[in-house]
Amino acid sequence: MSTTSTHETEIVADPRVPLVRITREFDAPKEKVFRAHTDPELVVQWQGPRGTEARIDHYDCRTGGSYRYVHVHEGQEYGFHGSFHEVRPAELIVQTFTFEGFPDGVALERLELEDLPGGRSRLTATSLVDSFEGRDAFLASGMDSGVREGYERLDALLAG
Repeated sequence: MSTTSTHETEIVADPRVPLVRITREFDAPKEKVFRAHTDPELVVQWQGPRGTEARIDHYDCRTGGSYRYVHVHEGQEYGFHGSFHEVRPAELIVQTFTFEGFPDGVALERLELEDLPGGRSRLTATSLVDSFEGRDAFLASGMDSGVREGYERLDALLAG
């Protein structure tokens, strides 16, 4: 399943509700993984697939804050925005997520972190959308490869 710094990213579509669950382990404590998700200077270094440049317009990761960022790939720009509903340091981020190319599709996302033995951690993220069709379109968009590649990039950042 893993080498010294790369772990499998599990992405599962729930058959009962329009939800995607992502589970990933990291060879770093949850505080470090949390910081990589909340510090905009770190987020731009790992988020998204390889070959994609991330640019943050604003990123106020606190309860009541909001964000907007753009991924640039082969000259095309893709915007994303949302609101942070609950942020608990090194533990939980609850946020909305909207891809601006499909503005009616708002997902409610929950990211939880837990400690594992040996200074490691596990991330569990869920993304709930408004319909099974929306969920399936989300999965068909190639987001799974972007998530996997992004977490591989995060592995390298955490190791550095």
